[in-house]
Amino acid sequence: MRHINLRTLLVPDGAKQARPSSSGFGLGVIFAAIGAALFSLKAILIKLAYLPGQGAPFDVDAITLMALRMMFAGPIYLAIFFTLMRRRKGKTPLPRKAVLGALALGCLGYYICPFLDFNGLKFITAQLERLILFTYPAFVLILGALFFGAALSWRGAMFAVLAYAGIGVIYLGGDIASGDNVALGSTLVLACAVLFALFQLLAKPLIAQLGAGLFTCLSMMAASTAVLSHFVIDNIAAGTLDTALSLPPRIWILGAAIAIMSTLIPSFLVNIAIGKIGPQTVSMIGMISPIVTIVFAINLLGEPFGLVDALGTALTVGGIAAYSWYSGREKRALNKPV
Repeated sequence: MRHINLRTLLVPDGAKQARPSSSGFGLGVIFAAIGAALFSLKAILIKLAYLPGQGAPFDVDAITLMALRMMFAGPIYLAIFFTLMRRRKGKTPLPRKAVLGALALGCLGYYICPFLDFNGLKFITAQLERLILFTYPAFVLILGALFFGAALSWRGAMFAVLAYAGIGVIYLGGDIASGDNVALGSTLVLACAVLFALFQLLAKPLIAQLGAGLFTCLSMMAASTAVLSHFVIDNIAAGTLDTALSLPPRIWILGAAIAIMSTLIPSFLVNIAIGKIGPQTVSMIGMISPIVTIVFAINLLGEPFGLVDALGTALTVGGIAAYSWYSGREKRALNKPV
């Protein structure tokens, strides 16, 4: 998901960026790798929260986990928002349409998408969820061509097909395509990937108007309001508002970990890395995320992983990696001075 860009917060508009030193490049690679690894732990933490406890099949539902995430992360984004607004004193007011757009998109990208994803994880393995979400750049390609006037290259389409062929291989004979209702869970996560691709396409012009920092803060504040309202209304309707947050300590700990370890910390690390080594290199380093998920899913969740799963994962990761690399190369070629 899109994150606060620290360089937007700390570097004045129009400031020239120095070329990264070799030590800066190495640090950028480390930050990018740690950030990608922490992001990939989100599914693991959610699955741990869903592990059967005493009584009901699930000790916690998706909206409660999302509410915990926003309770821990939301105040920090709010603090950053006020810091940014203080720095804007004396400048022209924020464009009203852009602000309203950021608030609306926040509900799409940080409320509806996670709601689909968190619910999908009830029914499928963490590894399958990560692979399906990992293919969202293919939907950026498709939706961009269909509705936003973007060019659809045959090479990009070929790599997208390769990525989904890998998931198809897993469905046909893989061990990780297992769960209580694989079709439902996969559909929910796939819908999340499609909507997140749409979110990115719609967010691009708004980020250009507001800046990455303000856009992210506004969208996160809107999403926090939507999530917490959903949580309160759900519990009022069920008559459980008084006891809604009477959760086991492990759920509180996991909720905090989802917010801090898999949202805030990696968002800062990845964006610092982007400033040091560039978005294309960060994107390529991010290809380790499915591997990290596999390792933790096997060792912490006891999920299976066989040869067919390895083949399907290699095809999916290879397809998206090739798409990202060629996409970046084409952009660099277009941006070269004539």
